[in-house]
Amino acid sequence: MLLGAVRRLLRAGAAARHKAMKNWGVIGGVAAALAAGMYVLWGPITERKRRRRGLVPGLLNLGNTCFMNSLLQGLSSCPSFIKWLEEFTAQYKTEQSQSTEHQYLSVTLLRLLRALSCQEATEDDVLDASCLLEVLRMYRWQISSFEEQDAHELFHVLTSSLEDERDRQPRVTHLFDVHSLEQPEITQKQISCRTRGSLPLLSNHWKSPHPFHGRLTSNMVCKHCEHQSPVRYDTFDSLSLSIPAAVWGRPMTLDHCLHHFISSESVKDVVCDNCTKIQAEGILNGQSIENQRTTFVKQLKLGKLPQCLCIHLQRLSWSNQGTPLKRHEHVQFNEFLIMDIYKYHVPVHKSSQTELNQKNSEETAPGTKDGIAVKPAGAEHPSGTKPHFMNGACPSSFLMSSATFPLAAFPECSSPVYLYRLMAVVVHHGDMHSGHFVTYRRSPPSPRSPFAVSSQWLWISDDTVRKASLQEVLSCSAYLLFYERVHSRVQHQSLASKAEE
Repeated sequence: MLLGAVRRLLRAGAAARHKAMKNWGVIGGVAAALAAGMYVLWGPITERKRRRRGLVPGLLNLGNTCFMNSLLQGLSSCPSFIKWLEEFTAQYKTEQSQSTEHQYLSVTLLRLLRALSCQEATEDDVLDASCLLEVLRMYRWQISSFEEQDAHELFHVLTSSLEDERDRQPRVTHLFDVHSLEQPEITQKQISCRTRGSLPLLSNHWKSPHPFHGRLTSNMVCKHCEHQSPVRYDTFDSLSLSIPAAVWGRPMTLDHCLHHFISSESVKDVVCDNCTKIQAEGILNGQSIENQRTTFVKQLKLGKLPQCLCIHLQRLSWSNQGTPLKRHEHVQFNEFLIMDIYKYHVPVHKSSQTELNQKNSEETAPGTKDGIAVKPAGAEHPSGTKPHFMNGACPSSFLMSSATFPLAAFPECSSPVYLYRLMAVVVHHGDMHSGHFVTYRRSPPSPRSPFAVSSQWLWISDDTVRKASLQEVLSCSAYLLFYERVHSRVQHQSLASKAEE
């Protein structure tokens, strides 16, 4: 009996060990499946903690937020915009406002852009931008992360909200803002406050518009008497350019879109005060006459070009049945863009026009005449004798390097005042009903040379980041183009002297 009991105990122990091993096998299989799934979805954990050198963080897609992710990547490649946000948000860095900093769009946007431009110390290769949607809701913008939106519309939401935030700020320093009143530059003004009765003014950064802010001019001239109406000014944050009808055998360029934007148009049946006045002077008996209606020529020009230029290519069109269609044609653009030809210049009176042209012929801006756009000088010469302009800039074959601009090789490009460098491109893949936004942008400069401009381009789709070539960038079907103005040495010295004053 004793031997039988021992055998039964041994069998029970073996069964228990087999059951335990079976349970551990199931647990191990589940763990291995979870690990494999995590590897497929997110890749190795060790690689996520360390971002590849030369790349920037990606952004988590919160549902359908590729429109926001692509725009943020584009804005983060504009150093002037980040600098403006830094100067703008400096006013919030007081002891009383530290608890409310998260309520400001400018502060939230600056933190995201600094992280995406590798100016913030972070090892994460994927960031979460849901904080931007939350702060926009505080500005009464209801943007769903699960509905497809437009990147260009979000750009205007951000710029208009920043302007509203700026306009809400007080014009003078509050008397209870001890931190601001104790600043060295404020103390002297505080003393003058006691003698002249004026309060210390806030920094000029409150008043200065964001670097995407520009002005359009609308000029109307009577075709009968050539009388010019007062120039009208309108503000813009981006240039929304329609794509002209394609001509067979002729590539569509950004230059064509810009010329189409500023091309003159005839406006009929407009009352001309000058024609009415001339008609009244010819009547001796003082009889009243009707207002003279004539045809006017209207033209748009750029009265003030911004530091950061955002160009929106309108790819929406309508079929004969009224359904929306997307235009997929490629619009050629270059790494550098010269905008002098599109700048408005105050016209000179006819009596002194000839004398002024003889005296200041060398100072006249290329491509302009009395504020009216003309063909570039190089277009009047046979091919091969002088360089040809394309897209408002020099040929792209000479612009493959972003570090230098070969001005000496091109007489027409020797003195551009409004020269812009491409910083980012937003591309939309798909149709008008659904699609996906991606971004081409420059890699941030090295910490050793923070003011240099990198020649390395990146392709970013939400949380996926890889390197790209300039040729790939120039071959894409652009939706948004982000350019930043390049100042010459003389302009840099002038800006520095003004800053010191």
